[in-house]
Amino acid sequence: MIYLQLFVTFFEIGLFGFGGGYGMLSLIQHETVENHHWLTSAEFTDIVAVSQMTPGPIGINSATYCGYAAVKNAGYSMPMAVLGSATSTAALILPSLILMILISSMFMKYMHTHMVKTVFKLLRPVVVGLLAAATLLLCTADNFSTPTDNTWQFVISVMLFLASFYGVLVVKINPIHMICYSAIAGLLLLY
Repeated sequence: MIYLQLFVTFFEIGLFGFGGGYGMLSLIQHETVENHHWLTSAEFTDIVAVSQMTPGPIGINSATYCGYAAVKNAGYSMPMAVLGSATSTAALILPSLILMILISSMFMKYMHTHMVKTVFKLLRPVVVGLLAAATLLLCTADNFSTPTDNTWQFVISVMLFLASFYGVLVVKINPIHMICYSAIAGLLLLY
């Protein structure tokens, strides 16, 4: 039963998840943590962190890890959890594959029409909203702590966030380098 639920859930996310992997994160979090309770908020935050560090698109990586964790948390064995990973990954990819096959030839024919350009213009704010939601999802006590729980961790987390934001946006430091710098600074300052 959990495999069917995983397939349907991630198929819907793949079908309606505009904006790429980061845009899908809020949908994945809502479904896996809040709707189905397959994962805790802390587990999802860890999955996002691992998904960012591993090669491949973050949405697909997150689906893979969420499928594994959901089946494992349901009490199944590791081989069954791997099947959960495959199910959620295939379900996330399937809508895009089907849609790309169906519309690729039509898009090439009509991409310069006014209607198609208008649709893409209207989708831009939706994508920005999904990316903003993904960012806000990661601004939790699990990532930043709170001033009352652990003041030092909260201050360091906020300072690293602001420094990273400034470094990438203003100074134009390569985001990959900024991730490495932030990881080293976080390890040195927090432990």
